[in-house]
Amino acid sequence: MNAKVRTVLVALACVLCTMPAFAQEARKIEQDKVEWSQLTPQQQQALKTLEPRWNGLPAERQQRLMQGADRWSSMSAEERARTQERFKNWQDLSEQRRARIRDRYEEFRALPPERQQQLRENYKRFQQLSPERRKQLRQRWRDVTPEQRERIKERLRQRQMNPP
Repeated sequence: MNAKVRTVLVALACVLCTMPAFAQEARKIEQDKVEWSQLTPQQQQALKTLEPRWNGLPAERQQRLMQGADRWSSMSAEERARTQERFKNWQDLSEQRRARIRDRYEEFRALPPERQQQLRENYKRFQQLSPERRKQLRQRWRDVTPEQRERIKERLRQRQMNPP
């Protein structure tokens, strides 16, 4: 038997061996799907624009949407208005900007919890500065070279790890 035929047979055997596992996973996913009629009235109201295509959505997406609808229902009118404004601002961003934000968020989530906490505290301190001071700091940051930025970041990390 030549090498090509043997390779094809081995590949076919691998596919046939894994098919039961794929079928089982597909059944599990289908079991996790939720029919539109199973949603609560509040969930249906929050997700009404998705009704025509709800049953075609993957189970994982349905679950996330249901959780979001539950959060939405528990918000005050003021919280909903703020959320809608943030969503509108998000949609107004370019796709490149949204991708950069998603990447930065993933980087943040990969950090150790204590580093995340440090960054949150730094952000709070920055927010407490006057608008003029924040503007000055932003401009100074824009004016430095990438190499200078890395040195500044490293000094700040060292200062946070070894306070005086």
